[in-house]
Amino acid sequence: MDLTEDELVAAITRLLTGEARDVVVGLGDDAAVLAAGTGQLVVTTDMLVEGVHFERSSISPRDLGAKSVTVNVSDIAAMGGSPRSALVSIALSPDVDTAWVIELYGGMRDACAEYALALVGGDTNRGDILIVAVTVIGQVAPGRAVPRSGARPGDAIAVTDSLGAAAGGLRVSQASAAVRQAALSKPWGRALLGALARPFARVGEGQTLARSGARAMIDLSDGLAKDLARVCLASGVGARVELNAVPVAQALRDGAETLDVDALGLALSGGEDYELLATLDPDDADAAARALRERFGVTLTTIGTIIEGDGLVGVDADGSEKPIEPEGWDHFA
Repeated sequence: MDLTEDELVAAITRLLTGEARDVVVGLGDDAAVLAAGTGQLVVTTDMLVEGVHFERSSISPRDLGAKSVTVNVSDIAAMGGSPRSALVSIALSPDVDTAWVIELYGGMRDACAEYALALVGGDTNRGDILIVAVTVIGQVAPGRAVPRSGARPGDAIAVTDSLGAAAGGLRVSQASAAVRQAALSKPWGRALLGALARPFARVGEGQTLARSGARAMIDLSDGLAKDLARVCLASGVGARVELNAVPVAQALRDGAETLDVDALGLALSGGEDYELLATLDPDDADAAARALRERFGVTLTTIGTIIEGDGLVGVDADGSEKPIEPEGWDHFA
């Protein structure tokens, strides 16, 4: 690193300073001061650790910066909230140079602009490995936050868009040189890598689902099976999933043979999709799907039903049932 900490912070401040709503005191002081408005605050934090969540050789600093913000915004979206402000802390390993860090923050700026988010502070430090830790603060109308714990027997289980593309992108990045080259020569391969590097947080969709009567909601960061199991555990219920209804990403279907993967298996347990899973009264599900399609051009697919008991059951096209293990991303596995 060719700058002191204060010089680096000053460079980042120049990059990020600008007009921002709700910010009374922003970058450069001991703490940010934010106008809370009339709603309730929603706060989330997440870390991206080199060697655990990413490899610098396989993601650009700009994409990493954007992703570090987006995955936190997705948690706000899953509560039905609106993101307002962010704090970023980074630990820099000795081999990270200034240009790389500025590009990282450029990606953060891109994501903040996309989600009308103000980056208002944070911290920088040195470490043995690179760590990017982001906290996002959002707002939700009083009593309108959608928790994981509200699912009831009889609820429809629905997911936005399609699943498995990011997990497919990870398989591309880890493949042999020949397979990776073959994948990158095809639209499906480039789409899978794009889904891994630049996820999208469903903020407007989450708010629409909340207004449409969603009783429980979660973003699918660790895989459909694992995250649905978390909803069931929090709600004291079980789930019955129609496996042929799970919306597997078309790019993953197209590349499954080349990558030698089970497309449905990745859609169930691959993780990093950051789509939303919601449970709703069945009478509300069609209206919610129509609202998402008309407002955002995004599909909402009903994939099953909340049931009494516990655990997940998968139903094949022929009606046979089998347990679904809550497999997915586990930081400590």
